[in-house]
Amino acid sequence: MGRFWEHTSQDREWCVCARSLATKGIAPVNWQLGGLPLHPLLVHLTAVAVPVAALTAVVVALWPAARRWLAVGSPIIGLVALVSVPLATSSGEWLEARSHESAALQRHTDLADGLLPWMGVLFALMVVWWAWHRFGVAAVRGAGLRRAVGIAVPVLLVVTAIGAGVDVVLIGHAGAVSVWSHGG
Repeated sequence: MGRFWEHTSQDREWCVCARSLATKGIAPVNWQLGGLPLHPLLVHLTAVAVPVAALTAVVVALWPAARRWLAVGSPIIGLVALVSVPLATSSGEWLEARSHESAALQRHTDLADGLLPWMGVLFALMVVWWAWHRFGVAAVRGAGLRRAVGIAVPVLLVVTAIGAGVDVVLIGHAGAVSVWSHGG
């Protein structure tokens, strides 16, 4: 069997599927550029964006000066990371359909399915933390609520950031194993 980017019977099946979807008004995505799969490029975006978002979340949770300096930039960084995840997983699913099946590849794809919830929660918490300091603190009169939010949200931000960071490392390692254990 040839390399994953060579044309195979699966490509012909994809064309049949694409025609079927097109008749229903749904345009499938062909995740390649110049005949090469986009997954490696999109994975590198995710591999950078998720840790940067996680680090940003920890910094704004624990360092008020950084929170003020980054302001709305923090949730924007989180949004970039969040959007990168389904791009990487969708292109990965497209590539998986054209690749040799293996236990290492299955582990990689199983782990990758868990990153979107981590990033969804992390992004939501980044928005909440930014909005709390932008609009909420001044509007809330009760010291108890301010204290509760001021403790709970940073703790949740740090825990979620660690979870997302660990998950992206595990996913990346499993992906590297699945590619390089077959000789490239």
